[in-house]
Parts: sequence; C-alpha cells; structure tokens
Amino acid sequence: MNRMQKSYESKNALYIIPTPIGNLEDITLRALSTLKMVDLLLCEDTRTTGILLSNYKIKKKLISCHEYNEEKMKSVILSYLEEGKNIGLVTDQGTPIISDPGYRVVSYLIKCGKTVISLPGATAFVPALTSSGLPPQPFLFYGFLNAKSSKMKKELEQLKQYPFSIIFYESPHRIQEMLENMLEIFGDRKITLAREISKIHESYYYGQISSVLEEIPSIKGEIVIVVEGNRDSISYQNLSLKEHVDLYVQDNMSLNDAMKKVAKERGMAKSIVYNEYHQK
Repeated sequence: MNRMQKSYESKNALYIIPTPIGNLEDITLRALSTLKMVDLLLCEDTRTTGILLSNYKIKKKLISCHEYNEEKMKSVILSYLEEGKNIGLVTDQGTPIISDPGYRVVSYLIKCGKTVISLPGATAFVPALTSSGLPPQPFLFYGFLNAKSSKMKKELEQLKQYPFSIIFYESPHRIQEMLENMLEIFGDRKITLAREISKIHESYYYGQISSVLEEIPSIKGEIVIVVEGNRDSISYQNLSLKEHVDLYVQDNMSLNDAMKKVAKERGMAKSIVYNEYHQK
C-alpha cells in the first residue's frame, strides 16, 4: 500500500507522546499541550500515567493498551478515530514503541488510512549514545536481547561482525549474564554502561567489557549498554583517506596517531596521508 500523509491538516489523529524517563522536567511543552488536547489516552499502565498526569494537573480518560491486549485493542482504537476523537499513546517512560508496546496499533491504523503523528521527546538510548564516547554514527539500536542464554548467544553471534556502535537495553538481574556472554562472543571491546538516565542516581561506567563487569555485581535501575563495533570487520576499500582518519579521530584517537595508523594499515608513507588529509 502506497499512501502519503500530511500530518497537519486538522484531521483527528493518533498522537505518539513521549513522557519523562526519570526527571519530570524531561517533557516538552508540545507533549503537555497534546496530553491536554486529546480526548483519551492509551496507556501501558494507567496507574503510572495517572501519576504523571496528576503532577501536571491534567485529567483524561485512560485506557489500558499493553503487549497482552494490543492486538484486541486495534479495532477499538480505530472506532474511536472514526468517531472523530483524538487519541494519545503513551508508555510508562520514554518514547512509545521503542522497546515498548504500540507498533501493532500504529501499523494497523496506517493501513486503515488514519493519521499518526509522533512527537519528538525523551528516550534513553540517545543520551546513552552521546555520552558513551564511542562513535555515534552509524549505530545500531538493538534493544533487549533474548532472555534465554542460548538464544541470547545466537543473537550476539549474528551481531559480532557488525562494525558500528551497538545499543542494548537490559534489566539489572540479567546484566551480568549478558555481559559475560558478550565478552565470550565479542571479545573484550570498549563499552559504556549507563544506568538511571536523567534520575538522581544516574551513572556511567566506561571501559572494556571485563572491567565494567567487575564494577556491577549489584547494579540496579534501568540500563543502557553501548558497545564498540567490530573494528576488524570494517572494510576501508570504500573510505577515502580523510574518512579513514576521521574514523579513528571519532574514536578519541589524536589526529597524529590516527594518521600514523591509517598509513600503516594502507602501507603508505604518513606524509601522503597528511598531505591528502589537509588538502583543501
């Protein structure tokens, strides 16, 4: 199905509304005005959303829409839209659909020709990536690995040759097993582990997988892991000399050291790399 959507033509719509991931100030003015405007809210947990709305003195009809009833709710939501109502979709924290329910509803409504408008806002993986010190682009957001260790290892095997930064979510009770499996399969790569982003106990652990493992035996809270890609799998055939040097500079290497490394890898004099890099 091919269809173009103009989001701002005064049609009623489903609004995907990000909510704070910790600090209640991490909500946009547009999100607040949209929460006030919609006729009802679809919530992962009505109790959690009720607390958030109470903080901003907003009263709204709340309807549960979570991973266990999402399939059944699709036709109900469609009927509300066909009645001309505006609907908001929120999850307990952050941007809906990012490792949270909502995808099936949105996909169904698009197929039905309804308008879906997603607001920008809080999500955990972006601050984790930008604070990681690892190359920020390209990157792969993977989310949660399978909870079963054998399946988790298969997923990691599929990802181990991926050359760019990879972002995972994980729960505290599985983080040690996850990192142990990653160390076994990926090797001892650079990693940043972020926990409780935007909350009072926000903290970051930087280092190799092995050193971070030593720091987290009793870690708690929401966890995001950013892992260095497989540097050995990067093909330099399609990179210019400047792009090749910048790849290492983005990885916190000095410009001089980066040029030395590129010269060695390409089997050429450093002066050639230097001259081409600084060529205007």
